[in-house]
Amino acid sequence: MCLAVPGQVLNIQDDTLRTATVSFGGVTKSVSLALVPEAEVGDYVIVHVGFAISKLDEEAACRTLQTYAELAASSSPEDVDG
Repeated sequence: MCLAVPGQVLNIQDDTLRTATVSFGGVTKSVSLALVPEAEVGDYVIVHVGFAISKLDEEAACRTLQTYAELAASSSPEDVDG
């Protein structure tokens, strides 16, 4: 299973490959914007394996992050260990 994570675009570098610094709850990563050239600073993007694959509005990003947090909180060590 793959997990695509929403993050907020903090800045954009328009060099050879258009990249951005994206924040995932305070953790920042460099991400390719090749697949979402319309992304701008402040936008939320869905990121998978280092590529922003779509843009989404802030409300949708917050709902997605809340769902991930609820799922993490509902799992227990017994669920992971088997």
